[in-house]
Amino acid sequence: MNYISVIYVLGAIGALNTIYLSYHTITKKPVWCLFFPEEWCHKVQYSPYSRTLGIPNSFAGLGIYAAILILTFMHAGGSVSFTPVAWLIYLGFAFSVYFLFIQAFVLKAFCTWCVLSAADFTLLLLTVIYLV
Repeated sequence: MNYISVIYVLGAIGALNTIYLSYHTITKKPVWCLFFPEEWCHKVQYSPYSRTLGIPNSFAGLGIYAAILILTFMHAGGSVSFTPVAWLIYLGFAFSVYFLFIQAFVLKAFCTWCVLSAADFTLLLLTVIYLV
């Protein structure tokens, strides 16, 4: 599997994850919490850290994943270099590390979907480092 296919798959997983989170942000319904206590996901979902500059993190994440997918498609067609895709992946990874830090040391609670996003961005970063 080439790096473009890997980015498509990981980008789609991330987009679906953030669509799920965005739905729950809009409806204000609690997310389904796998592997962690329900109250942890609730604590993360409704914490002041669930927004950056007033924008829900799920919306920002969806925007980054969508941009990664669109720019990867354009790169595959030859109209864009890979550099903007790589920078978005670096940015997404940096935010994921920051939010995991917040969950671990400030909130002392983890959300399944945030951890999934962090794992996804880690795999995207490894793809950029080792496959591109």
